[in-house]
Amino acid sequence: MDTKLSPAGRRELTKTQNRETILDAARLVFAQLGFASATVRDIIRATPLASGTFYNYFKSKEQVYQALRDEEALLLRPRLRHARGGATSAEDFIAEGFRTFFWFEVEKGETGNERFRLDSPEVLAGFDELRQDIQAAIDRGLLPVVDAGLLTVALSGLAFELAEEVKRGAEVEKVTSFATALILGGLGGLSKT
Repeated sequence: MDTKLSPAGRRELTKTQNRETILDAARLVFAQLGFASATVRDIIRATPLASGTFYNYFKSKEQVYQALRDEEALLLRPRLRHARGGATSAEDFIAEGFRTFFWFEVEKGETGNERFRLDSPEVLAGFDELRQDIQAAIDRGLLPVVDAGLLTVALSGLAFELAEEVKRGAEVEKVTSFATALILGGLGGLSKT
């Protein structure tokens, strides 16, 4: 059996490898310098590739950064669906979603003010999955009958904002408990935590 790649197959492999090389270098550079201080030149220097190669794949450091964030969303979305899908109560549904999101932020080890662009296809797909999971939880009787779209926005906004506290060192379980109590009991529920 001939295992050699065709010229077209080699080109595709090279393209994939070059893109991954750039993304790996960008991860390193952003971690070392921070997004704001990093430049395209810094990313290029961290690769063995020619400078023109970068622009065959990305137009800017912002575009590289968004590609990295989309990869993160692809990793996070199945974890969130699994966490929410295994819930047996409203508290489980809410808490496990927050906990999974916050631990993911901790695992990344990122600090700073870098945030997801909320309008990328991968992030929008995540919001849609959350809305679907909320509706399924409503249909199963886990959550009260509410507007699934509005609850999606409320949970997402709270998660993204509180994740900034987690990145600054707040304890995941404390932030999870706070967020869960706030959603389940409103401000009155916070006095019980």
